[in-house]
Amino acid sequence: MAWFVLVVSGVLEAVWATALGRSDGLSRLVPSVVFGVAVVLSMIGLAQAMRTLPVGTAYAVWVGIGASLTVAYAMVTGDEPADLARVALLVGLVGCIVGLKLVS
Repeated sequence: MAWFVLVVSGVLEAVWATALGRSDGLSRLVPSVVFGVAVVLSMIGLAQAMRTLPVGTAYAVWVGIGASLTVAYAMVTGDEPADLARVALLVGLVGCIVGLKLVS
């Protein structure tokens, strides 16, 4: 169950990071509210997962999920360029995240 909570928290990290970027310095209401709710839920989930998972592994997986989904979303929406090198590096990052799960 801790791994499931951690993955959901990582997804929420991508949500709050994207919302923060779209909030224009927290001056736009809807993205700011999405940011606030997602960051609180993400942190609660991370804290819960860390009760049973090793802190370093949990944090690395949480950050990796959030970062990779944030970049992938930005590529899909056209906010960031998508090229073979970036996609390959994201695949490598996801592979490392899976590897941390497999060895934990």
